Amino acid sequence: MAGTTNNRMELFAAISALGALKEPCDVILYSDSSYLVKAFTEHWLENWQRKHWKNAKGDPVENQDLWWILLAQTKKHHVQFIWVKGHTSNPGNNRCDELAREAIAEYRRINALEP
Repeated sequence: MAGTTNNRMELFAAISALGALKEPCDVILYSDSSYLVKAFTEHWLENWQRKHWKNAKGDPVENQDLWWILLAQTKKHHVQFIWVKGHTSNPGNNRCDELAREAIAEYRRINALEP
């Protein structure tokens, strides 16, 4: 997605993963995004909703469109969010980084061919 941010892509990845599930499941979702994980584990989402989607500074919460979709997905499943340190020896996280780099390269290759 051109013009996006890493936070939006982290949310989109979680939405896509949960959306691929065909029936309610117990899910352990590992992410190196503290933004994503802390929103659930440190109750940021609950606070934002209670404050009518305002952050601690009183500003509108960013990425509300994706948070709403993700919240809907998490109501269908029992999801446990676990943070993992990125770019370390976690094989699953390293594989995700590898796939993301390959996808970026493919996107750039395809779009470089367009006039």
